Amino acid sequence: MNGRDQNPRPGAPAGPARRAIVLGAGTTAVFALGAGRAAARPRQAGDRGEAQAATILAGIREPRFPRRTVRITDHGAVGDGATDCTAAIRAAIAACAEAGGGRVLVPAGTFLTGAIHLRDRIDLHLAEGATLRFRQDPAAYLPPVYTRYEGIECVNYSPFVYARSCRNIALTGRGVLDGRADATHWWDWTKGVDGGPSPENPEKATLKAWAEAGVPVEERVFGEGHHLRPNMIQFYECRDVLIEGVTVRNSPMWNIHPVLCRNVTIRGVTVDSPEGPNNDGCDPESCAYVLIKDCTFNTGDDCIAFKAGRDTDGRRVNVPCHSALVEGCEMRDGHGGVTLGSETTGGIRNILARDCRMDSPNLDRALRLKSNPVRGGYLSDIVFRDITVGAVGDAVIEIALNYENIDTGAHYPDVHGIQVQGLTSRSGELAWNLIGNEANPIRDVRLDDCSFAGIADGWVTEHVENLVLRRVRVNGEAVESAAAAGSTPAAGSAAPARHLPDAGNGGNRENGTST
Repeated sequence: MNGRDQNPRPGAPAGPARRAIVLGAGTTAVFALGAGRAAARPRQAGDRGEAQAATILAGIREPRFPRRTVRITDHGAVGDGATDCTAAIRAAIAACAEAGGGRVLVPAGTFLTGAIHLRDRIDLHLAEGATLRFRQDPAAYLPPVYTRYEGIECVNYSPFVYARSCRNIALTGRGVLDGRADATHWWDWTKGVDGGPSPENPEKATLKAWAEAGVPVEERVFGEGHHLRPNMIQFYECRDVLIEGVTVRNSPMWNIHPVLCRNVTIRGVTVDSPEGPNNDGCDPESCAYVLIKDCTFNTGDDCIAFKAGRDTDGRRVNVPCHSALVEGCEMRDGHGGVTLGSETTGGIRNILARDCRMDSPNLDRALRLKSNPVRGGYLSDIVFRDITVGAVGDAVIEIALNYENIDTGAHYPDVHGIQVQGLTSRSGELAWNLIGNEANPIRDVRLDDCSFAGIADGWVTEHVENLVLRRVRVNGEAVESAAAAGSTPAAGSAAPARHLPDAGNGGNRENGTST
């Protein structure tokens, strides 16, 4: 399926000429009222969620490996935390690959290393008590490799564990991958010294300008002497991928980042990296058939974020992210629990998240969709089911098409077909924050059997067509159409009003940059 540019709906005019049918200040809504409470629905073979999950799982199978084990210590690795084991690990991977593949075993111990590159039919297995302790010197991640930085292709420092164009690869075991990023290594590139400019920001601007100008990817070279941070784990253009059981911590930026991959299973993984900037947990980008199951995320940014390329470069590559199942996961700190975007340019569709738990005052939002009229693309056929939310710092559900305060442009995103079923939440600022564009409303959002408790400031609904609520409660009260009609500006403010079921509890909502 190709991404869409200016006209999300066939025949619709582009840009500001397109108008939503509005109620109040920008919303059409259909409400089916009820007094029910949120509860997990019994699964039946014929319901849509089960059919959607079955279709996704039909495209996923675990890779298989020859029964062969090669120990890194047999190739000179020493687990004392001080000896550089980069060459020994590479030699073990090469020996195993040349013999036909199998398991490369990292035994108990702490092994200092630079970049690790996997090959076909290699399972890099970290035994319990094993730690890969990654070097803090950027030179350990040279030569640079073909990669993506925030949705734009380039040549940059190697991710710490990397593979390109491989088939049947795995990263498994009970061990730890410690990226050792901190305030003086990698993360400091996002901030200037003594209040000076960030060394990373000009590099990001250069990459974006090169992409806009159509500079070939092979000529967008960073790496040595530059300041674009690498990912921790990135598999690029790979098939039949498994990441299972390991703990990942202290990444320079995104922790787990499969790109242009097909048939990916990520199971039983713990990402514990809550301090670092842009420390997303798991970001499948332009991937097909992905399972993320029984994982725990404690991150400095989005816990899980599905992506599909960014802006002009995303339109050049034009590959969607589709057919993914998230289930049984736990989200703690982060900007969003399960997120789509903001890199939406190639389109994201057919995503199901179910039976997940999200709870932390440092988790800003539980379910988050974000884009803007520069990103473009589409978000469609998205289902969140049986999500248990404790405390969140902002909105329980957010769909914002004004990411980075951009609400007009040449590439309006098409966002439609969003369902939330059986969600319960204990506390948050807003039950939902739905912000479409005046020229490009969000369409077809449905909430069934949802209960939002402890909501401080109601909800925001602006520029949404066909919002359907069935058996939805906020602070114990059924939501009625008069109370949830839309977002009318508060007196003296252009911001939409917050709405509470109990009249008189509303306040003003200031629109800010989504993070």
